[in-house]
Amino acid sequence: MKLLLLCLGLTLVCAHHGENHDVVTSNFDMSKISGEWYTILLASGVKEKVEEQGSMRMFVESIQALDNSSLLLKYHKKINGECAELIFVGDETEEEGVYSLSYDGYNEFHVVEADYNDYVIFYFLNYHNEEITQGMELYARKPDVSPQIKKRFEELCKNHGIPEENVQDLTNAVPSECFLPRSPCHPVTSSVT
Repeated sequence: MKLLLLCLGLTLVCAHHGENHDVVTSNFDMSKISGEWYTILLASGVKEKVEEQGSMRMFVESIQALDNSSLLLKYHKKINGECAELIFVGDETEEEGVYSLSYDGYNEFHVVEADYNDYVIFYFLNYHNEEITQGMELYARKPDVSPQIKKRFEELCKNHGIPEENVQDLTNAVPSECFLPRSPCHPVTSSVT
């Protein structure tokens, strides 16, 4: 009988562990998003914006939640053939959890989904020259994520009207495109400018 109870208990523990209770879809703790990230997938309603040389094709290095509820975002991007470091401050808007910043026009963005130790998905709107472009970004703590997370990202894109062919996988980007490889044990602390 004790063996049966032990097996039942272990089964329940394993079943509970198998569920993904770490995924957050609202009431995000932005301090838990702070740290180093890798750009995994980018998507936009206008594919050219996330293709090579596109204005929204950037490689995230880090996100830092600031004491005043703003976010400090550090990226690398190829500009005029040179790799440049771009630093932005996203200020929280009147709507909680929605941030804004100026780059290639005016942008508003918010987190759609996160597993703080694994990945975060952002949704953004870019307002530029009287045009509005929507997009999504998948960042991860490691240089790649599981196929299931990539599929989830594609589903979220589809739900927002962004076709699958507009999703760009940056996990195989080459260093010449401004992707700065780093090991989890040896983070990048400087950039090529």
